Parts: sequence; C-alpha cells; structure tokens
Amino acid sequence: MTVIIRPALATDLDQLVLLEKASFDTDQLSRRSLKHWISTEHRALLVAELEQAIVGYVLIIYHPGTRLARVYSLAVAAGHRGMGIAKLLMAAGEQAASDAGRLHLRLEVSVDNTAAIQLYEALGYQKFGIYRDYYEDHKDALRYQKRIRRLSDSLQHRSVHWLRQNTPFTCGPASLMMAMHGLNRAYQPSKEEEINLWREATTIFMTSGHGGCHPVGLALAAKRRQFTVEVWVNQTGVLFIDGVRNEGKKQVVELVDSCFKREAQEQGINIHYANITQNDLVSAFKAGAIPLILISTFQMDRKKAPHWVVMSGFDDDCLYMHDPDPEEGRQSELDCQFIPIACEDFDRMSSFGKNRLRTAVIIWPGS
Repeated sequence: MTVIIRPALATDLDQLVLLEKASFDTDQLSRRSLKHWISTEHRALLVAELEQAIVGYVLIIYHPGTRLARVYSLAVAAGHRGMGIAKLLMAAGEQAASDAGRLHLRLEVSVDNTAAIQLYEALGYQKFGIYRDYYEDHKDALRYQKRIRRLSDSLQHRSVHWLRQNTPFTCGPASLMMAMHGLNRAYQPSKEEEINLWREATTIFMTSGHGGCHPVGLALAAKRRQFTVEVWVNQTGVLFIDGVRNEGKKQVVELVDSCFKREAQEQGINIHYANITQNDLVSAFKAGAIPLILISTFQMDRKKAPHWVVMSGFDDDCLYMHDPDPEEGRQSELDCQFIPIACEDFDRMSSFGKNRLRTAVIIWPGS
C-alpha cells in the first residue's frame, strides 16, 4: 500500500471533518474552518491518502509580508499511526513552505504529547519557548522552530515580552512599552500607561480616525521615563500631513510636529535627518538598544497603514519583529512574536507613503 501526499480538494471536506473530530477532543477545526482553509491562499493544506481514504492531514499557514510559516494542525487517523504518515506529511509541508519562500516553520505542541514531541525533535525542530494555558483544556504548549531554508546559527535576539495593543491606534505605545520593559524590567506596562503614552505622542489627526504616534513624540515619552533615546527620520517636513485633507486639521498636525521637535531640541534628543539603514539598526541592537520601526502594512494586509513594531532580533538573512497587532482571524499572538522579515524585503516594508517616509526611534537603557 502506498500513501499519497497531495493538496486537499473540496471533495475531501467530509473526510477531513470526520478525521478532525476523531483526532481531537478540544481545539477542533470546525467544518467552516476546514472549508475555508481548503479554498484560501497563504497556506498549504496537504492530505495523506491511502486506498482512496484520507488518513491524515497537515495545515501550514503562511503569513503575508513575512518569511514565517506555522504548522497550524497535524492529524493522523488512530488506526494508521506508527506508519510514518506524520513524518511524510511534515516533510511535504516543509517543502511546500520552502517553495513558497518561507525561511522558518514554527509549531506548538502539548507538553504531554510525547509522540509528537519526539517526531518534531527527530525532524530537527528546536524548542524555543513555552506558552502557558494555551489549549482549551488549559494545558501548556511547547514552542518549536526549524529553519527550513539554509540553516543559520547566527540569530541574535533580546528577551522582549510581547504585548498586544488594546486599541486600533496604539501600536506606537504598545511597541514602546515592549522596548522599555525589555530594557528595564522594573518598568511595568499597563493599559493606563498605553493610553498615557498615546496622549503624549499622538499626532492628533490622521487620514481617518484617531491620530497615530509621532516618532519624536514617542522619543519624548521615553525620555520622560528616564530612557536614553535618538530618532532617525529621512525628511525634515511635517510628518503624516499628506494623509490629512482638512485644512484645519492640517494646521493642528503642523503645530504638533513643531512642538515635538522644539521640545526634543530643548531635551537634547538627537534627531538624525537621514535614512536609517539595516546596518544602523543591527549596530544599535548589538550595542544594547531596542529600536521601534515604522512600517507600512501593505505587504501584510494591503491597507497601506503606518504601523509601529519592535525589533526583537536579527540574523544573516532576517530582521525579527514583535508586532503588537494580531490580525483578527489570521494571526495568533504567537505569530506576532519574532516575525522574520527577510533583509531584501525589509527596506520596502519600512518605507511609508508616497514620500517614502522612513523613521525609527532607538531606545537605550537610562543613563
């Protein structure tokens, strides 16, 4: 008997639903979810077929704009375990993810799933963390990762606690809290602090909705909390004003920009009016700083929104980011930590708007 590994088809749905229900008591994928994953993009859904019956599947999700893929689910029918089917599915899934340009494959596994842990470790996955109370039954999950294209041992990272932003407009404050807590564990983030930081750093207005955060405003907020800061911005004009059409609102944005820059000068904050390079970011990170970087979300969600993220590591091929804003329905909190952005993709992602704004705030431990 030969096991065939192939992409899932719409006609496999009924068998996949039965396999899912038989394989998992909790955290089951619904029929609706399985139907979605059969037809959507940014994924590999592969099935193991034996004598025209579906006896296993693996679902791997690709995250747009990054080089990260994640094993979302793996199942093998109880009567066919021990035949090497899970290994075949994982090998095919890794190849699919590699062919799709992904560099890293991550997964979570229950701490008591000994057989799966042994499989993943035999396949070269390295444990890099634990997620408490991860499953519906409150069991913990071990986190594993494998470099599926050109193994590199050059990763340097910093222990930065990930935080979710609590509003649609506080990515800057959430990122700043991550950086400050990463540099000084005595600093304690909170929802109240998140709003206070936004009030201190907001541009007041944006294209629509509440204003985002100005890099100099974020730098001033960090300075008030006894951190050392510097700002990089590649233009001297008023930031974010192109997205504001109302003349009255434009005047407010201009006033805020002017006030921030004047106070930064008074506080002795160094503003580099130049493009910050990947080498600059890596050098600062190596020296003990944690950068906040403004990116465009276009590569991830096609929305062209300005968005603050935190640099959490680097290696020969990627810069790694903590993103405070999981995309509803697509990303989990785990997918937003140590996101690998390939070096060749980073310059495009870290440039915002028609004026190609590139800006970063470098946070250092307090003097």
